[in-house]
Amino acid sequence: MVQADPFKNALKQLDDACSILKIDKGTRDYLAEPNKVLRVKLPVKMDNGKIRTFIGFRSQHNNDRGPYKGGIRYFDPEGGVEYMEKEVKALSSWMTWKCAVVDVPLGGGKGGIFVNPKKEKLSEGELERLTRRFAYAISEIIGPQKDIPAPDVYTTGKEMSQIMDVYGKLAGNEYQPGVITGKPLSLGGSLARNVATGLGCAYCIRDAAKTIGLKLKGAKVVIQGYGNAGTFAAEYLEKMGAKIIAVSDTKGSIINPKGLDSKKVLEFKNKTGSVVGYPGSKKITTEQLLTTKCDVLVPAALENQINASIAKKLQCRIIAEAANGPTMPEADPIIYQKKILVIPDILANSGGVCISYLEWVQNNMGYYWSFDEVAKKMEDHITRGLRDTLALSKKHKIDMRRAAMVLAVGRVVEAFKAKGLWP
Repeated sequence: MVQADPFKNALKQLDDACSILKIDKGTRDYLAEPNKVLRVKLPVKMDNGKIRTFIGFRSQHNNDRGPYKGGIRYFDPEGGVEYMEKEVKALSSWMTWKCAVVDVPLGGGKGGIFVNPKKEKLSEGELERLTRRFAYAISEIIGPQKDIPAPDVYTTGKEMSQIMDVYGKLAGNEYQPGVITGKPLSLGGSLARNVATGLGCAYCIRDAAKTIGLKLKGAKVVIQGYGNAGTFAAEYLEKMGAKIIAVSDTKGSIINPKGLDSKKVLEFKNKTGSVVGYPGSKKITTEQLLTTKCDVLVPAALENQINASIAKKLQCRIIAEAANGPTMPEADPIIYQKKILVIPDILANSGGVCISYLEWVQNNMGYYWSFDEVAKKMEDHITRGLRDTLALSKKHKIDMRRAAMVLAVGRVVEAFKAKGLWP
């Protein structure tokens, strides 16, 4: 099966927004391509003494509103190295729009190395040498006012700390925490980082519910994917009065119409390896989970989960996309026709980039906020983004996904035109 080109999908979304905004072709072409894509070779001495060369990338899409921002992933997509380059370009452009939609003054970047460290069972030493080699290779294009990477697939605060260390050594042994985000607290990380995506998604759902007259107290919620985003979304929605009735993980899906205790389900999963078998629950299929009658559906697992067939059977009032790209393009018009309110991924899961921005701000100031202060600042960005997206959806009579893109593209174009061209 040939994988769809993610960069072509990104360009299609851009074209749609440009058409609605009546943006000229020259500006559209400027917005389409990344400003720079760096491809590097990374020779690393493995534990067996042999040299192995890896390929890495850093795509810098747009910095009209601020420094580039985006994750570094260690991944090996089926399409190979060339596919990964297209993927990184697409993800860097989506980061531009994600930052703009929540009015964070950063641009879009993305990077990574073509490797799956878990599958290949890289040792801790091999992984560190690879990370430091990559940091060295991209050091000339990153920096606190240039490009600020962050963790992504198969990378953590440990890798970010190593990248920060390499950059600081190359800069004359300087302490430069603002060059990277997603760091441990001991190195300038931010409180609320671990809950950011789930909490941000819950804020979106809370405010979206108000716009359609849905009371969250007692509202039934279904969550596909019980990882970081899904578990924290469940926890905070419960605190807001909602009732979680179905959840899933890679091993299967469960339901209890009377309600599930999100923390106890997580404890059970951590103990047994899956949510399946949780006392009082019934196992169901993925399709049954997604089409369960509920008030809120939170896809927090993989991309391309809701196709046209599933869309026709949906029985929810709100879809909040905590995952990236869970809804296929063919499903969007069906969902819109059914009057289901979609909170698109670039808005619903933007909590992470909001906290990354706030971490960077704290690093630059050398002053750090409490959990509640950080969470409130994130809430302000996300809820404003939701209100602005809803307003454009009504103004142009378009679905929320296109409205979010119109909002984001409009903000980037405004900055681009305000600066003008030089030289």
